Order: sequence, then structure tokens, then C-alpha cells
Amino acid sequence: MPLSASVVPTLELEATAFNVAQLTEHLRRLEARAEPQIAFAGRSNVGKSSLINALAGRKSLAKTSATPGKTRSVNFYRVASASFTLADLPGYGYARCSKAERILWAKLIEQYLTSARTLRAVALLLDCRLEPQRLDRELANYVRGLNLPILPVLTKADKCTQAMQADRQRQWALLLDGVRPLVVSSASRRGIDVLWKAMSAYCLSPAHDDTQRA
Repeated sequence: MPLSASVVPTLELEATAFNVAQLTEHLRRLEARAEPQIAFAGRSNVGKSSLINALAGRKSLAKTSATPGKTRSVNFYRVASASFTLADLPGYGYARCSKAERILWAKLIEQYLTSARTLRAVALLLDCRLEPQRLDRELANYVRGLNLPILPVLTKADKCTQAMQADRQRQWALLLDGVRPLVVSSASRRGIDVLWKAMSAYCLSPAHDDTQRA
């Protein structure tokens, strides 16, 4: 069902997958109940956990830390009021973790993106303060190569001027075939309602063609 002004979204942690076997098991459950999914992907310091807490209206649903790279698993949050799931993927680009850890996280992200049959879109979280980064561009190209829609989201808007926000939107629109990112702030809650509506709209749309992910 779509989210409306009268519906307060409820977001609860349903499962955590630390390895491919656990990930595969939970994806089978979601597929069995035909539940749409939206994935959250982004650099390790982009503010994914803070955004999830802002979406939930809670301070500690997702663990936040001053040290990047704390999300080391795929965390599944169920939106019971709208019957879809948010999948929080491990952050990428954190250089202080071991090579083995980086390889494991990359495998989890790849396995999820190529196996989640009810995935409707990937919310690509982008730091509003930064010019388009190589790793973000590479992930965007990889996701599009899998024939998956991208929902670009500029985070930390409260730390940027209006002019900087507009510049980032233009820069990413050029890279994403005209798709302009949403602008959000976990601190001020700017754009949170708009993001909820955008995710709900993707989950209500027909499933995309996933033949390229077979």
C-alpha cells in the first residue's frame, strides 16, 4: 500500500546477514512472500545509519559511530505499514579495514544485487559535500548494468549551501541520464517525507526486467 500523510511508517530490524549463506536464506524468505525491496548503498561515511534512524523517527535503530565502516553486514528493515523492506548494504571505500574484510563486503554487495529478485531500486546515497567520487560512479554504472533503477539521494544537506546542493544535483543528473538526486538531511529531517514517497512509488511499480542478473 502507498504511504500517505495519515500513515506513520514503522521500521523494524528483521534480519542481519553476515555472510552469503545467511543472505541467501533471507532473500528466499522475502521472495516467498513477494515483498519488494529497496537497497541502501553508499560510502562508509555517507550517513546511511543516520538516515535510517531519521526514516524510522528513532535515534538508535541503526547503530551510528564516528568511525566509518561499522555496517559489516546486510541489515534488513521491514516497513510494516507499507509491506516492503529496506536492505542496508555494507558501506564501501573505508581504507582502514583489512583487505579480507573489504573483499567480504564486496561479495555481500554483489551477491545481494545479483540475487535479490524482489529488489525494486537502489537508493544510492551520496555525500552532498563532495564532487562525484570514483567509487560512487562505479557503483552507479554497475547497478545500471544490472538493469536496476537508481534512486540518487544527496545526504548531509544541512552542511551544504543551497548553491552547493544545486551544483551536486546538476553534476549527478549529467551522470545519471537526467535523474536529479533527492536532497535530504537526517539532522533537520529535510526531504525525509519525499524519500519515503519515492521509495513507496518504486515498490508499487511493476517489477523491472532482471534477466541480466540471472
